[in-house]
Amino acid sequence: MAAQMFGLLAEYKDPAALIHAAEKLRDAGYKQFETYSPFPIHGMDPAMGIKDSVLGWIVVTCGATGLATALALQTWVSTSAYRLVTSGKLLFSFQAFVPVCFELMVLFSGFGAVFGMFALNGLPKLYHPLFKSARFRTATSHGFFVTVEANDPRFSLEGTARFLQEIGGLAVEVVEE
Repeated sequence: MAAQMFGLLAEYKDPAALIHAAEKLRDAGYKQFETYSPFPIHGMDPAMGIKDSVLGWIVVTCGATGLATALALQTWVSTSAYRLVTSGKLLFSFQAFVPVCFELMVLFSGFGAVFGMFALNGLPKLYHPLFKSARFRTATSHGFFVTVEANDPRFSLEGTARFLQEIGGLAVEVVEE
């Protein structure tokens, strides 16, 4: 049984070459490519054409949900379920609700951030085809890499490999699933 191809892996000499390669890939119309480096490289997202994450909106939505949940629950409890007049205060005394509303907003925001990040990143991912590459092991210490996936509409084995070398790829290898 023949292994299915994941894509091509190309190594670059430094962060500047990696950003240059990402810009060239983006300008050539490639969509399914990823860069790997041992540290964050400022300017990589625009070089790859990556838009802002929706994670912030997920966190805001979850926080607003937590705030509304806390306010609704406390309002229902104090005005309907357990109508107790305490120290002559009104049944709906929103000032007393502030700490619980804040805490539930923070809790829901935290859950939204963690689980939203997991969902958007496709985690947990215990296996990736790049783990088979001996060269890729240097990505955590001193290697700078680009992968172009085989499911990209512009991908062709020979053409993409030649293009990766033309834009500064030191070593280009085929990665199988």
